[in-house]
Amino acid sequence: MSVPAAFDYHPATSVDEAIALLQQYGDDAKLLAGGHSLLPTMKLRLAQPAHLIDLGKISDLSYIRNDGDFVAVGAMTRYVDLERSDLIKQHFAMLSEGIDLIGDQQVRNWGTIGGSIAHADPAADTPGMVLALKADIVAKGPNGVRTIKADDFFMDLMQTALQPNEVITEVRFPKLPAHSGSAYTKLANRASHYAVVGCAAVMTFDDEGTCTAASVVITGASVKAERVGIVEAALVGKKREGEPEGGIAGLLHRVGDAIGGHKLDEDAIADAASVAADGMEMVSDIHGSKEYRSQMCAVMARRAITAAVERAS
Repeated sequence: MSVPAAFDYHPATSVDEAIALLQQYGDDAKLLAGGHSLLPTMKLRLAQPAHLIDLGKISDLSYIRNDGDFVAVGAMTRYVDLERSDLIKQHFAMLSEGIDLIGDQQVRNWGTIGGSIAHADPAADTPGMVLALKADIVAKGPNGVRTIKADDFFMDLMQTALQPNEVITEVRFPKLPAHSGSAYTKLANRASHYAVVGCAAVMTFDDEGTCTAASVVITGASVKAERVGIVEAALVGKKREGEPEGGIAGLLHRVGDAIGGHKLDEDAIADAASVAADGMEMVSDIHGSKEYRSQMCAVMARRAITAAVERAS
């Protein structure tokens, strides 16, 4: 059995203590959250930190809290708690169902949201959902606390905007507006359950049924979770089927429908999803070629968008 190289273990009891330990040991230290990503690489000796700083005893980093216009989630909150939270189910159907697709029950019992997004595995599910929901990541370091928008957080292959001595303390999810729906779908690797290709989608409509905002993110296909603005732009402004509208606005929409411009039907969603891979730096491995992943981007995007539209009430 593979065993890790020798290391010193430091169970931090506070965020400030963890930051101090990071400063003390520098590049020789690694933070331990759930451990499902770090420990296997240590056993294979792909990672050999001399000091392991365990965040598991910092109890005040584990919570799910209603915070006005946001739902605040502590960085050490485990997947299983997110999966079972009524508050999460009420506001973010995508997050609840997406967590249920992560690994197996043992992984969900120990894995944490903060550890996942800090690791930023391109095939992980959490970064894509965090990005699609336009969350804020709160981090604390020697220079204090700062908030990083999800759009600015995931930078490259397993690279984030975190500074070396910073610790993620919280993920803040803005509550979705009325008439919003969210969904996450993926083609999973059958062994690891990581995403070969996944898509997270959030759709928001006005009272007349016109799409006012779309958030569509692809994961698993590229070196990082990526927002696909070309798909989002193709969806905004279109009107759901079965949403009649009177007056001049209704006339304009009906004229637009006649020339295929304003109707958000199955064909319009498929057309928008068909370009989900455009401009993306595709990866290729034993689980799927670049061409295969490109095709699956369109399939997963269509499914996620369709489900998000159906859930928007």
